[in-house]
Formats: sequence, structure tokens, C-alpha cells
Amino acid sequence: MDADHDIREVVGILDFGSQYTQLIARRIREARVFSRIFPFNISASQLAEEPLIGLVFSGGP
Repeated sequence: MDADHDIREVVGILDFGSQYTQLIARRIREARVFSRIFPFNISASQLAEEPLIGLVFSGGP
């Protein structure tokens, strides 16, 4: 992506401590979709501010 490209669609990943969170993010990005990792304790109101088209819950340890 170039710097002038607006990010309109984001897949959020809630990180519950899985060792595969970074791998999940990379696989989503390889599908040419922007992904962003959030801590598991982020508030619903904070998530609502993001342009999310999907949410992945990463597993715990």
C-alpha cells in the first residue's frame, strides 16, 4: 500500500495471548486486507471507532 491510500476496511484481531496472533495477522494481510491487533481488554466503544469489517478472536495460551 502506498502512503496516500486510505484504509477503509480493517479486520481486527483480539489478542488473548495466542502464540499465533502475528501469524493470523500476516495471513490476513497476505489476502490484501489490512489487519490490526488489539488487546483482549479493549472497550467496545474503542472498537466501534475502528472501520472493522470483521473480528478474529485469537486463542489463549
